[in-house]
Amino acid sequence: MITRREFMKDMALASAVSTLGYARELLAAEPAPETTRIRIVRSPAICFAPLYVAEELLHAEGFTDVQYVKGDGGLNDDKMIANGDADLMAGFAGRHILALDAGNPIVVLAGMHPGCYELFATQGIRSIRDLKGKQVAVTQLTSGRHILLAVMAVNVGLDPRKDIRWVTDPAQKSIQLFSEGKIDGFMSFPPENLELRAKKVGHVLVNTTLERPWSQYFCCMVASNREFVRKHPVAAKRALRALLKANEICTSEPGRAGKLLVDKGYTTNIDHAVQTIKDLPYNKWYDYDAADTLRYYALRMHEAGMIKSNPQKIVAQGADWRFVNQLKKELKA
Repeated sequence: MITRREFMKDMALASAVSTLGYARELLAAEPAPETTRIRIVRSPAICFAPLYVAEELLHAEGFTDVQYVKGDGGLNDDKMIANGDADLMAGFAGRHILALDAGNPIVVLAGMHPGCYELFATQGIRSIRDLKGKQVAVTQLTSGRHILLAVMAVNVGLDPRKDIRWVTDPAQKSIQLFSEGKIDGFMSFPPENLELRAKKVGHVLVNTTLERPWSQYFCCMVASNREFVRKHPVAAKRALRALLKANEICTSEPGRAGKLLVDKGYTTNIDHAVQTIKDLPYNKWYDYDAADTLRYYALRMHEAGMIKSNPQKIVAQGADWRFVNQLKKELKA
């Protein structure tokens, strides 16, 4: 005899396996995961929706203990992975590169999506070069916002170490300063971009989801602990498959994904959640080459003096594309 709750859970898993393209024969043919526990860094970022949409898919992959470990959305998330306090995370490519340059034992497994950030500026600023000598808010140095804008500056010939005046106040304070015209720019992250647009504050100088070269590279990438992957290759592949299938759900059913985030308490505003998920091209995980992203950002970060390692070393020592390459073949349909 099974309880009604157990029955409904089994039905939900069966539905996930069926409707999301899982082949039972494929799962049955693979070895079971070496561990049935998977710990995922929980970040406040809406764009990491696939991490949470993947929960039931992870159960379908054989993980009976799926844990979400609270992170802060910053470099501490990479440290949690490096220290073995969590097994899987998503984060900005540049942050992973900083962690790798510092010698942390993490490994990048795949890209999640391009996009996320939007750079807002006051009306008198029409290009990245116009930011020379100006104040731009990035919440903190070494944040994804800071790394991205530093790379943007290098890309147009500016030196981010001396040409930009960095403002590192919390996001809401920076938004207030920007709204009052007391600073010149603000690197926004969802849902801040939606709020600024709604209030018609400033203008979008760069939308990384739409504009090249940023739209051609992953913003957020999936990473794991190097030793976890070495000891648990089957588990690593199964977990990554669940996340990439969740990417497809976010692409095809943003309303469903947004509601799940609100229902589980990951965010409160369903309109912001759904719009953010709609805006991001999660399906690009299949088309883009993740190695290109690491090389590009590592090169620009090296030019900016942010890292010592060259791009070749970052990719060679900090990436493992075995699983995503296999999954691109398996999930092609």
